[in-house]
Amino acid sequence: MIPFSDFMGDWLYGKDGYYSSMPNIGKKGDFATSVTTSMFFGGAIAKHFLSLIEGKKLSPKTSIIEIGAHHGYLIADIVQFLYTLKPDLLDTLKFIIVEPQENIEKAQREYLKDSFGDEVKFTWYKSLKEFKTDEAFVVCNELFDAFVCEVVKDEKMLYVKNGELVFDKLDDFTKQICEKYNITKGEVAKGYEEFCSDLSNAVNKCEFLTFDYGDINPRGDISLRVYKEHSTYPFFSLTDFVKDKNSSKPNIKELYKKSDLTYDVNFSHLFDAMNLASFKKVGFSTQAKALVDFGIIELLEMLKNNTSEDGYRYQLSKVMQLIEPSQLGERFRMARFQKGIK
Repeated sequence: MIPFSDFMGDWLYGKDGYYSSMPNIGKKGDFATSVTTSMFFGGAIAKHFLSLIEGKKLSPKTSIIEIGAHHGYLIADIVQFLYTLKPDLLDTLKFIIVEPQENIEKAQREYLKDSFGDEVKFTWYKSLKEFKTDEAFVVCNELFDAFVCEVVKDEKMLYVKNGELVFDKLDDFTKQICEKYNITKGEVAKGYEEFCSDLSNAVNKCEFLTFDYGDINPRGDISLRVYKEHSTYPFFSLTDFVKDKNSSKPNIKELYKKSDLTYDVNFSHLFDAMNLASFKKVGFSTQAKALVDFGIIELLEMLKNNTSEDGYRYQLSKVMQLIEPSQLGERFRMARFQKGIK
C-alpha cells in the first residue's frame, strides 16, 4: 500500500510521466495558462521587476530565476519586455532556469536559442540545491498546484493498494497539517517546507513571486482534478468511489501519465512554509489586481501608440482574459515574498 502522493508523483514525474514527456500547453494542449494566453503576463512581471530595480530593492546585477518554466515562454517574455523597457539591464542581469527534467530542459534550450540566439545567456540547474546567488528575483506560474499531495477525508488519507484506491490512517505529517489548518476533507501538499528552505539557502536577498489557483484557506472539499484536452474531470468521478459515474468519461487507467493532475493551493500552508524559511509575505491578491498594479494597462497604452488598431485590439482581448473576473483574473492568486529586502 503506497500513499497517494507517491502515486501522483509517478503519474506526473516518474518514468514516462506526464511532465517528463513535454506535454503541450495552450490551445492545442490539455489546458491553457496565463503564460500561453498573453505575452503581457510576462510583460507585467518585467515591469514590476523594473520597479524593484528603480526603487533600489534589487540591483542591476540580480539573477532572474524561473522555476517550472515548461517551454520557457514566461522567462522569454520577461526578457523581451526588459529589452523594450530597459535594454541596458540585459548586460548585467543573469537568467537562470531550475528544471529537473532533462528533455524539458532540452526543449527550453532550443526555444530560447531560437528566440535570442547568443545575445542572452541562460544557465540551467536541476534543483535549488545546486547553486547559490547573492540576490534574485524568482518567479513561477502554476508551480505549487503541481506539488504532490495526500487526499484526506474523515480523518483518513488515500492510498493505492493492489491498483485500487482505498482510505486508511493518516501519516504523521498529514495529520499535523490537517490539525493545523482544520482540514477534514481536501488535499495536503507535500514538499512546501523543503522547497522554501532550499530557496532560502540558495539566495541571500530575494523577491519570490508566484501565481496559482487556490485561496488563503482550504476550500473544505476535494478539489483534485484531471485535465485532458481542455476537459476537466473531478478525480473521484473517474473512480469506483462514484458508482453512477458517466460511462462516457475516461477512467483513471486511461488517463494515467497522459493527463495533468492538479488541485487548489492552500496558500496559508505556503505562507507558513515561507515564513519558516525567513521570507516575509509582502503581497497577496487576485491575479487581476496584481497585473493591474504591476502596470499591464500602461503596457497596453504603449502598444496602442506603436501598432495598428487591429494589433492593439487583438492583444487587448488576450489581456482581458488575464484580468477579467469570469476568466483568469479572479480564479488565480498572486503571492509575493521577500527576504533580505528593506
